[in-house]
Amino acid sequence: MIRFILSDLRRLWAGSLVVVLLVALATALGVSVVLQERALRLGSARAADKFDLVIGAGGSETQLVLSSVFLQPSPLPLMPGEVLGKLATDPRVDWAAPIGFGDSFSGYPIIGTTTMLAQNLSGELAEGKIFAREGEAVIGAAVKLPLGGEIKPMHGSLEEGGETHTQLVYHIAGRLRPTGTAWDRAILVPIQAVWHIHGMEAEEHAEDGEHEHEAASGTDSAEHGHAHEKAGADHDGHGHHGKVDPDAALDETWTVGAPGLPAILVKPKTIADAYKLRQDYRSGNTVAVFPGEVLTNLYATLGDAKQILVAVASGAQALVAASLVLVTVIHIGQRRRQIGALRAFGAPRGAIFGIVWVEFFFLVAVGIALGFALGYGAALILSGMFSQTSGVAMSVSFAREDAGLAAVLLGFATILAALPAVLAYRQSPAQALRA
Repeated sequence: MIRFILSDLRRLWAGSLVVVLLVALATALGVSVVLQERALRLGSARAADKFDLVIGAGGSETQLVLSSVFLQPSPLPLMPGEVLGKLATDPRVDWAAPIGFGDSFSGYPIIGTTTMLAQNLSGELAEGKIFAREGEAVIGAAVKLPLGGEIKPMHGSLEEGGETHTQLVYHIAGRLRPTGTAWDRAILVPIQAVWHIHGMEAEEHAEDGEHEHEAASGTDSAEHGHAHEKAGADHDGHGHHGKVDPDAALDETWTVGAPGLPAILVKPKTIADAYKLRQDYRSGNTVAVFPGEVLTNLYATLGDAKQILVAVASGAQALVAASLVLVTVIHIGQRRRQIGALRAFGAPRGAIFGIVWVEFFFLVAVGIALGFALGYGAALILSGMFSQTSGVAMSVSFAREDAGLAAVLLGFATILAALPAVLAYRQSPAQALRA
């Protein structure tokens, strides 16, 4: 029987190929949706694991996480700089690192931050050293620039008609190890250089207490925040610029007079401290979030989108199944003489049923296997493209539930293959030979 089936498939190879490709494409659509959604969810979760707590000004928690953790460009409201000073001296905080956005170079975002974050983001550097002067920078593992190379910061991006800052040229001092996060595509520079280049001077230590009191006041902090927001939102090429000394040493002893900040990444000492800090900074003008909690809400949205895509894929598979049923009915009609000859030579009805069922099930099963391979390949390509643009590492892999999907498809193929087999089983030799 097997030899007869193989001979029949070779003779009807064109039709068999069409059946396999139809099943493969329909299966690949559903598999790629499932694998890509899983890769995106797990990749983003791993990226967020590196950041325990994010504090920003009141506003959208989702946008705060997308901008600070995934470095998606978006104007964020500024919180008073005094928040950084409070966090720096809080006994519950292991370290707190401010981050500033707005500039870029060759498509890579330039992030103003501190040596503390640069040291803790990936552990030891892959090469070079941490920046120690205002004119130095540390690049992520995916930034394709050499050590010692020059970085000319541009406000905004080239596509938006951004303005290149001429006051300072950063020189690359070191490169981070891969983190699997969007920060692999980031250029880290001293936050004080970002402040200076935008004309946002921090309130320095003053000898008279009156000046320090003014710097600590909400009005003065709001004025600094307004100045920073104005500089960050400058689209007409006439923003505020300050003087920068590339050889100036870094001063990371924060005071209450620091300029306004879009976000602060916080490493609490304990889990209990993390929850207490989140509670303390979720009132007034600030909001504190756990990135993982925000991602959970995003996953719910992704889950709804996934269900829609899976429904579309299921509809496509149903259409393919209907097409296959039509094709097989026509195919059985064309093979009536062959079936009649087999019955005339003494082939039992069960053998005819088995030949047709095995032949059709084999084609569908091959199509399902090919569809899983194509879906996996498509998910790999899509994940690679997304990782290239976002920096978030996304690994595509099958899980245990995918075996259940394969079993369902094979079960459906078993039933589908039985239809032409039943049609062939019910044909009498006399009717088949007269056709």
